Amino acid sequence: MIIREMEIEDLEQIMPMEKECFSVPWTENGFFTFLIRQDTLFLVAEEEGEILGYIGILTVLEEGEIANVCVRPSARRRRVGARLLEALLDRMKAKGVTTIHLEVRESNTAAIALYEKYGFIRDGLRRGYYEEPKEDALLMSRQAPGVT
Repeated sequence: MIIREMEIEDLEQIMPMEKECFSVPWTENGFFTFLIRQDTLFLVAEEEGEILGYIGILTVLEEGEIANVCVRPSARRRRVGARLLEALLDRMKAKGVTTIHLEVRESNTAAIALYEKYGFIRDGLRRGYYEEPKEDALLMSRQAPGVT
């Protein structure tokens, strides 16, 4: 498995995965808009030409907001999400990003456990944030080691 930056051509595999995994998926134009920006980074996990998952972040100065994380259902429980998160955290550290925020469905216990394993803490709740089904978003953040 390799982790690399997402390319526009990857959207051919990304879009069906996005629709399969999310009740309100991003559009292809939405992804394209983020991919051409200088303040974003999207990574994919690829194995033998198949994209297994992706992660994206939007950065402003020394802070970042994870915008999207997805792992193909057939690739789950193979550390794809962990490898993507590790690669993203490494790249953000190299870029000087010291604080990373995210939101996750309150019912997504697997994702919450992964984030907590990598030092994210629960620090808020957005009531009714998600649609289809309506659900609260758990807010989490992570400070780079040594940052107060």
